Amino acid sequence: MAAPTFSVNTHRYDPYRTFKFQVVIGGRTVAGLSKMGALKRTTEAVKWRSDGDPSYQRVMPGGSSFEAVALEQGLTHDPIFEEWANSVNNVRDGDAGMSLLNYRKDVVINVMNLQGVPAISYKLRRAWVSEFQALPEFDANNMNTVGIQSITLQHEGFIRDTEVVEPSET
Repeated sequence: MAAPTFSVNTHRYDPYRTFKFQVVIGGRTVAGLSKMGALKRTTEAVKWRSDGDPSYQRVMPGGSSFEAVALEQGLTHDPIFEEWANSVNNVRDGDAGMSLLNYRKDVVINVMNLQGVPAISYKLRRAWVSEFQALPEFDANNMNTVGIQSITLQHEGFIRDTEVVEPSET
């Protein structure tokens, strides 16, 4: 029998599902969020060999980079994506002047258990919007499609919030 992977809920063997999550931007939970890209870090492998070493290379870690994260939201009246995207370039005033005050934000990602309680939480550090899709492609012949708007976030890494602990489940 496999060892339990949950310290509080030792009866549980199933991992958390990917459909129960929430994203908080600037203290506001994003409404209608339907999809989020993966959090991914890649560390470059640096190969080296010095004289006198055997005829094989050694490998050590180099610099790390973080993949951009895409967020998709059902088309609603929630302006959070648009307001943030507009703060990167001052679209409203038309001068493309950047507001250095508000364009970077920390973003909280909560993985929820089936009862809707945060079980795991990560924070994207110093994120900013590099791509914004305000409206989807429209098709009058397709009545079964939901309108989606999206943003792509560049960020400077992610960290796990260790204060969010495994909740008790009944």
